[in-house]
Amino acid sequence: MQLIWLRSDLRLHDNTALSAAMQRGPTVAVYLLSPEQWLAHDDAPCKVDFWLRNLQHLSTALGQLNIPLLIRSATTWDQAPQVLLELCRQLQVQMLHFNEEYGIHESRRDAAVTQALENADVNVRGYLDQLLFQPGSVLTKSGSYFQVFSQFRKVCYSRLHSALPALVSTPKAQQRLSINADPLPRQIEGFPRPSQSLQDLWPAGESEAQERLEQFTDEQITYYQSERDFPAKPGTSQLSPYLAAGVISPRQCLHAALRGNQGEFESGNPGAVTWINELLWREFYKHILVGYPRVSRHRAFRPETEAVAWRDAPAELAAWQQARTGLPIIDAAMRQLLETGWMHNRLRMVVAMFLTKNLLIDWREGERFFMQHLIDGDLAANNGGWQWSSSTGTDAAPYFRIFNPVSQSERFDAEGRFIKHWLPQLAGLNKKDIHNPAALGGLFGVADYPAPMVNLSMSRERALAAFKALPSRLDAGGAHE
Repeated sequence: MQLIWLRSDLRLHDNTALSAAMQRGPTVAVYLLSPEQWLAHDDAPCKVDFWLRNLQHLSTALGQLNIPLLIRSATTWDQAPQVLLELCRQLQVQMLHFNEEYGIHESRRDAAVTQALENADVNVRGYLDQLLFQPGSVLTKSGSYFQVFSQFRKVCYSRLHSALPALVSTPKAQQRLSINADPLPRQIEGFPRPSQSLQDLWPAGESEAQERLEQFTDEQITYYQSERDFPAKPGTSQLSPYLAAGVISPRQCLHAALRGNQGEFESGNPGAVTWINELLWREFYKHILVGYPRVSRHRAFRPETEAVAWRDAPAELAAWQQARTGLPIIDAAMRQLLETGWMHNRLRMVVAMFLTKNLLIDWREGERFFMQHLIDGDLAANNGGWQWSSSTGTDAAPYFRIFNPVSQSERFDAEGRFIKHWLPQLAGLNKKDIHNPAALGGLFGVADYPAPMVNLSMSRERALAAFKALPSRLDAGGAHE
């Protein structure tokens, strides 16, 4: 008997471990419910709900291949070795298969499971699946992990030219087993179900993910480079929750993008090239997790920035979290996060810079709050983005680059459509005034909208002073904008 342990790979198609298991013999699938671990990792209730909804679809799809999906409880990952060992004994499993994951806790969990099972004569096999390249295979000439994205991308391009990662074949149905699938819980204690409107925004299932990918690559990818920065436009793929849960694979995304661009990833359609670069940014941050495990431990990538004198300002942090900053683009973005479990990528950078630079609040506070609310919350991408914005990370924005939220708003939401959608109390303002209602003085008639909580130019100077005071610093930086 073969056992596939499903984690962030909730799909039937292009699933490396599933395909490998079924080639070896009769296969059973298992998923572990680990609520205390999820809480410790700040996984959002809407994300856990998304997992459960996708598992429901996957259980049905696996059932059509006669693969029962079993559900077991391992409240924390420390219990995973024993729980899986007992299941292997019960089913007389010869080999456990899983697709690799890359956080430090995930790596330790998998090592402990491997040791426990192999000590009991059960073979264990991990597979490259949620990445295009094995971490450790894309390195500098001196053999270290890249710290600058553009150099990483260049090596990835050369590797893609020589060998494009192939899609894995979908297994055929096996003989029916005398094992029944387990029922799935609709909800996990500690993770309240999100609103119906949020669930409706993110329907579960592989067919939904495939449909979104096809629609994006057929209709929208051409305009991706020119429209992706405008939050009022449907300029992005809206695939990040499906990628984070593994309902769709990066290989499937890459192949779909190449199909519409004559197989090119460096030339041709600028939209397709830009989107493929975003897939490579995702890859880059996962490689960083492996190469520099301190980022999994809530440490700054740049050690010298551990000395930044962050402010302890709980009231200001709460105002940011609750969309009460008095800066419309910030508050609209935070409302979008709170109501949909998702935030437009340009706005993730704007609100992160506002928190870490204008309020000088520790990036870890923002990183944690995002994880607690994002349906696409992913340790590598979320940490990478926050450390980029706060100038503490790899390839980060130089400390002196501080987005001005008002000018970002004027540039990327010129008509104020995004702001009016999320802050209807400002809908009566014209497109000039809506970005900074405070400039009108107290007479603009929006009684329930607060004044800006901070002076942007003074707070910018405060941030510059805090970074200049560091014992040493790197002024250069990349530009993931």
